[in-house]
Amino acid sequence: MDNVVSRKKAMDTSKMVKIGMLSAVSIVLMMFELALPIFPSFLKMDISDLPAIIGAVSMGPIAGILIEFIKNALHLFKTSSAGVGEFANFIMGISLVTPIGFFYKKKKNLMSFVQGAVVGCITMVIVACAFNYYILIPAYAVAFGAPIEAFVEIANKVNSSVVDLKTLVFFAIAPFNVVKAVVVAVIGYPLCKLLGKVL
Repeated sequence: MDNVVSRKKAMDTSKMVKIGMLSAVSIVLMMFELALPIFPSFLKMDISDLPAIIGAVSMGPIAGILIEFIKNALHLFKTSSAGVGEFANFIMGISLVTPIGFFYKKKKNLMSFVQGAVVGCITMVIVACAFNYYILIPAYAVAFGAPIEAFVEIANKVNSSVVDLKTLVFFAIAPFNVVKAVVVAVIGYPLCKLLGKVL
């Protein structure tokens, strides 16, 4: 009995160490943002959800959620959005990561990963659109002392279809998050297979 308890404690400790390591990698990746010319300049691409996907696939969806939480909690120390951006990143991150971890846990193959990624992408886009429309963009407008129209004007220079907040969300926020989810998922699967045995 003592041996079973000891092994369980060792496994739990090992799991927490791995979650900590993946969270550290995630916070580093969060620092490297890329502005894509097809999207407004205030939308920056990063691949900091990758470690959370790796954690969710190798250790279950809860591990992925913890990695997203730790990443954004640590990022609060250098926040410029009073925590609003970090909260949004966390909600959108777990929207993508959790379905991937859930589907892959049920059956560990490429099809399950793809199914999870599709569900995660759809969920992430819906959450991103709602969060940006009702909370994030209005909050940023207040934080930076600029009207919402200023964000619309920036987006309009890239896409003339953007004329108000609704079209900003539909023609900029939604496709941006689709691209981000696809990029992270496509890179994520081979990395999961490569690092799966280690983790």
